[in-house]
Amino acid sequence: MSTGLIALAAFLGVGALSGLSAGLFGIGGGLLIVPVLVWLLPRMGIDPAVSVHLAIGTSLATIVFTALSSIHAHNRRGAVRWDLFGHMLPGLVAGALAGAWLAHLLPGHGLKRVFGVFELLIGLWLLAAPTVRAGLHQAGRWLLGMGGGVIGFVSALLGIGGGTLTVPFLLWHGVRAQEAVATASACGLPLALFGALGFVAAGWSDPRLPAGSTGYLYWPALLGIVVASMLVAPLGARLAHALPAARLRRLFGVVVILLGVAMLWRG
Repeated sequence: MSTGLIALAAFLGVGALSGLSAGLFGIGGGLLIVPVLVWLLPRMGIDPAVSVHLAIGTSLATIVFTALSSIHAHNRRGAVRWDLFGHMLPGLVAGALAGAWLAHLLPGHGLKRVFGVFELLIGLWLLAAPTVRAGLHQAGRWLLGMGGGVIGFVSALLGIGGGTLTVPFLLWHGVRAQEAVATASACGLPLALFGALGFVAAGWSDPRLPAGSTGYLYWPALLGIVVASMLVAPLGARLAHALPAARLRRLFGVVVILLGVAMLWRG
């Protein structure tokens, strides 16, 4: 089998795992895509000095497509709070661009450590299975904007969709659970789009990048992951309804912790 076909099969596999986790556990995306690509890309002959940046930029680009699909599904049910989205949008965009630029300035091993620590924290949070209680007050415009900025910054820096941050933030400020999840999916689109564009611009002239890349975005990986994840996500959703939710959450927490340890160990 040629190297190109092996690489395609690997990217399809990454996408299938991402889609399965998104449907099965409710979160996923960059939490799986980034560490797997960080491990995979150097083994394809890509310079390790840029592989972490490529992994994060490519992960953000895949989230653009999954967010579009999710927004369509939630909006048909009228669950997206577009008023809240509008207040958060400027912060999401500014934070995503700032996060992408900071990621460009950090060396690959530094980014791996930051991502590894974040995964450990998210994994422990999933194992603890905390319940975020709805707040008793409504978030003001400025607070929503600032929250959007922080969420956009962290999400773009790490290549994640932001749902693990946005949903608790909205719940805390009195948004109903269904609307919080739906609005978080809408927020994932601008932060992923502008974060990915920031990675494209930041890596535009880097001579270490492989063929098939535009800045820190690797097209072969993007296409393989998007196709497989969108095909497999419905299967994960069906399994989620047939298996115990609390056990699934803790299982995913263990997986995320192991990925975080691997990132730190190799960092």
